[in-house]
Amino acid sequence: MANVGQQPKWEGKSCAKLAGCKAEQVWLLLQDFFGLDKWFPSLTTCLPVEGVSGQPGCVRFCAGFKTPVSGSDKGSMNWTKQKLLSIDPIKMVFSYSIVDGNVGFNAYVSTVRVLSNEHGCDIEWKYEVEPVKGWTLGDLDFFIASGLQVMAQRMEAALQVFQATMDQ
Repeated sequence: MANVGQQPKWEGKSCAKLAGCKAEQVWLLLQDFFGLDKWFPSLTTCLPVEGVSGQPGCVRFCAGFKTPVSGSDKGSMNWTKQKLLSIDPIKMVFSYSIVDGNVGFNAYVSTVRVLSNEHGCDIEWKYEVEPVKGWTLGDLDFFIASGLQVMAQRMEAALQVFQATMDQ
């Protein structure tokens, strides 16, 4: 059945550059589907709900993150359940969807990939979602872009520390 009278899905893309980091190193950190809380800002919880991390069909519970439109209700915590749809370690790409949550993301699907470049690598995060009540596409773009930039900085720092210990 067609979505008569509904707005088209929002689509966006964000990219973060990691200088001096090999794509394969970043992929090893990123492919841990149940480990997002190590990298994403203000995400306090990322727990397995079902399946094995990195296997299509596995589900994670993510909570504690702040959004550009988070209310001042201190009793409410943002949360989502996210399902890994596909993963390709050779192409360093995975896709996931939000299957439940309290942030109003309906039909949300993201594809995250790591791409090599001459100075390191890039993380590319593409997303689409039905328009979200109380949000603008600009709010979503800011949320994804700012979160991805912090993730990239944290991964870059972790890999520099790792490399420094290996050089000793």
